[in-house]
Amino acid sequence: MPSDRKPTIALLAAQETSASVLYGLYDVLLSAGAVYPDMVNGAPGDELLDVKIVSADGKPFHCIGNIPVEPHAAVGDVNTPDAVVICDMYTSIYDVPKGRYPREIAWLKKMHADGALLSSVCSGSLLLAESGLLNGHEATAHWAYRDMFQRHFPEITFRNESILCLAAETDRIVTAGGVSAWHDLTVYLIARFCGYKTAIETAKVFLISGHSEGQSPYSVMTRPMESNDGPISECQIWIADNYATTKPVEKMVQRSGLNSRTFSRRFRAATGFTPIEYVQALRVEEAKQMLETDQHNSDDVGSTVGYDDPASFRRVFKRGTGMSPAAYRKKFQRISQIASVDN
Repeated sequence: MPSDRKPTIALLAAQETSASVLYGLYDVLLSAGAVYPDMVNGAPGDELLDVKIVSADGKPFHCIGNIPVEPHAAVGDVNTPDAVVICDMYTSIYDVPKGRYPREIAWLKKMHADGALLSSVCSGSLLLAESGLLNGHEATAHWAYRDMFQRHFPEITFRNESILCLAAETDRIVTAGGVSAWHDLTVYLIARFCGYKTAIETAKVFLISGHSEGQSPYSVMTRPMESNDGPISECQIWIADNYATTKPVEKMVQRSGLNSRTFSRRFRAATGFTPIEYVQALRVEEAKQMLETDQHNSDDVGSTVGYDDPASFRRVFKRGTGMSPAAYRKKFQRISQIASVDN
């Protein structure tokens, strides 16, 4: 880190940005080097990062929740920072935001060409996807955008399970998952520009522990119904109530009136899943809800959702969630217990 200046980090925000992400990033990054000494020794240290909020035009605006934001600058007035964080830019999972942020995307491409590290939180990675900078790379965002990436950005390998995807780090691009993944991204940025020790100290101040288990335990299967393919839509409706049946794919093929190969091709085109992946995802979703809310034996849960072999159920469940059924129950029933405490 150069000794004569602070590394600059620009936080790119818009009206679709969550205040928790923008101001959380700003508070934690700005505190690096300053707050920990104050907490421990009673004397604040020096701020080690120059953090700026930027937007397309630099004018004040209100983000999600009608929270006011006063950017420090417009993107066109910012010299190349050491790093850019694209805050979340909320969009519906059915609404691909192409063409919505032309000035921001043009600026991001220029900053990257000039040597800046580009990073994103949640749906912010959609701007990187539209820019083409992620083509040929792995990336992540909130798990709900998995289908959007697969349908509209096929050149990008979407890492549904990742909290912090560093696969494109050598190309100076880092993407983070859902909105609270800004915690992990912030620690990464502080470690990169201020050193590991400062990152640990800052994490201690803000009680940031990271999401070591990834996104998989939190993800929920999104099931957009395919209205343009009648046989596939009908099979989706049927399997939603019959996922525990034996030979479910064979029965869907029979209901569709299609041959097996044609059914599989059209099913994947409509849903983003192979037929067996779709059935397994449905079964895991139902099992997750049972584990979250009751005390049934995990083998009984597996049998209820269609797995007579407990080992098969545990294998499929762990592949889908990154955790064993027992570990999943422990994690989410603890949340349930906290939520139900009578204060």
